[in-house]
Amino acid sequence: MSEQGRIDWLERPNDDFPFYDGQPVTLSGGQWLVVLAAVALGFACLTVNVPVLTSDAGVLIRALLFPVLPLLALRLVAGRHWRCLFRRVRGADVGWMLGFAILNLVITVALGALVMTVFGAEVNAAVHGLADMDASGRKWFFLHTLPQLFGEEVLTVLPFLAVLHLAHDRLGLSRIKAVIMAWLLSSLLFGLVHLPSYNWNLLQCLVVIGSARLVLSLAYIKTKNLWVSTGAHIINDWVIFGVVLIGAAAQPVA
Repeated sequence: MSEQGRIDWLERPNDDFPFYDGQPVTLSGGQWLVVLAAVALGFACLTVNVPVLTSDAGVLIRALLFPVLPLLALRLVAGRHWRCLFRRVRGADVGWMLGFAILNLVITVALGALVMTVFGAEVNAAVHGLADMDASGRKWFFLHTLPQLFGEEVLTVLPFLAVLHLAHDRLGLSRIKAVIMAWLLSSLLFGLVHLPSYNWNLLQCLVVIGSARLVLSLAYIKTKNLWVSTGAHIINDWVIFGVVLIGAAAQPVA
């Protein structure tokens, strides 16, 4: 860790997060509330059943609204600077996607096995049902996971940046303390929004899902690039989906 509070073993030199410490613009508390309200609205579009959007195409539309609404809100308050969330993906960034995805899988499997053995765990009904889908259903499933997983990154990174701004610019915490607070609180939020998916198993969502989020967020902290954390997230989840399908194919036909 440098004198300026940079995490030298993780962060790149001369690189920093957007929307705090006046770079590239300062967002007011009210502007951050607009962005966070849009994050909540986008999540509601994904999770609340809308009678006219229950088909495969309708589910895809809801998954698209999940990230689009918060990004539109950020565009409204930050202007062209909303693009600071995204950077060009280079070869090294692809390596970081793979590396953080692998690390996350290892940690998730280990913690999941521990929680299941000691406390019991719930399965994700949507993922579990993948094995029973036909080819068309699986195609739509994988298609709508792309904007959904991207949306989960938006849902995490925008609150991360909001807390970073609050902790550093408003509360006067050091950069390192502000980054750690933002990292922990945004991961806590991520775990809590997964409660309905895991039958409200709080321990599982906080320990397993929350820890997985801590790892995936390191991809953003490392690169400051939402594409990289999204790529790591997609690789991680698609490997899990693949394991489910392989397991289903290996089951003997009754």
